[in-house]
Amino acid sequence: MQKGIFTGLLACASALALSACGESPPPAPPPPAVGVVTLKTESAPLLNELPGRITAFETAEVRPQISGIIRRRLFEEGGFVRAGQLLYEIDDAPYRAALAQAQGSLASANATINSTNLQAQRYKELVGINAVSKQQYDDAVATAQQARANVAAQRGALQAAQVNQNFTRIRAPISGRISRSLFTPGALVQAGQADALTTIQRTDTVYVDVTQSAAQVIDLKQAMKKGGVSEAGGARIQLLLPNGSAYPIEGRLQFSEVTVDQTSGAVTMRASFLNPDGLLLPGMYVRAKLVEGQVAQAILAPQQGISRDARGRATAMIVGKDNKVELRQVEVDRAIGDKWIVTSGLKPGDKLIVEGLVNLRPGSVVRPGAPQQITATQNGAPGAQGGAK
Repeated sequence: MQKGIFTGLLACASALALSACGESPPPAPPPPAVGVVTLKTESAPLLNELPGRITAFETAEVRPQISGIIRRRLFEEGGFVRAGQLLYEIDDAPYRAALAQAQGSLASANATINSTNLQAQRYKELVGINAVSKQQYDDAVATAQQARANVAAQRGALQAAQVNQNFTRIRAPISGRISRSLFTPGALVQAGQADALTTIQRTDTVYVDVTQSAAQVIDLKQAMKKGGVSEAGGARIQLLLPNGSAYPIEGRLQFSEVTVDQTSGAVTMRASFLNPDGLLLPGMYVRAKLVEGQVAQAILAPQQGISRDARGRATAMIVGKDNKVELRQVEVDRAIGDKWIVTSGLKPGDKLIVEGLVNLRPGSVVRPGAPQQITATQNGAPGAQGGAK
């Protein structure tokens, strides 16, 4: 009986072995699908993002031009003031007294000039008949001239007294937003003091001062000289606000400094922006996107197709002959939107792999396709899960 069981098991094993030998091996998996972008040359603007600060179009620090006690403040802090608007009143009692004294001195000088002129005219007639000496006549003429000079001096003193009295009423030198007042009524102020009473800033138009390294300026000028880069018309500038949002109004570059800052090695450029809503505040830190030039024949590669190796070098994978993956070492200049400007390593017509790069190795055979198709497959297109099973 045991011999029969062993014979049956042997027959079953032989049948299974024969059956296995008769089956064909499982099919090889298809090449992995990758999304590719065919590179081409196109015109591209040279954008440079630079740090900058907002500066008011006009700034005036209000200071007293005479000494005295502030009697009244006549503006609302933080409000808008117009040029010539009355801001402060200083106690003018001493200056009114000085003005009255100057008026009296001028009247006295006018009275003196009349008498000296008459005396000089009489001596002129008497010297002709030798009734008075020549010396007496000369003295009378000199006295009349001194009286006229005294009138001119007293008239100047009167004008100075009037100017000082006018300075007791401090007015706005420019139109704009006025800051808080650093002095209150009752405070003593002095002519030429270091601290300003308040500050007025005109902000309907503002300046943005940005800095750019001297090396970048030289690179741009050399590229323009070689002919690969053309000058941008109008030098347009866009702003990125501190919260990351874009300022809706475009600015214009006004000028660039002719010297390099010795401490930072940077060149300062100034742009102007309209500020109708007062969104741009003086002193605000912003980022300025400056269109420096235009590249006529640029190769723009999507950023997702450019990576870095262990040594930090930029690399790219392309689909070469027979759909085999090739690794290229590339050099990039700057980013424009979501693309890099490639200066070497890639050429027009190359098929850059931008999707399906995970676990991809040089020399592997792939199935190139449009990036959107690869994304749809990875997101679970019909049949994808069945094949995985």
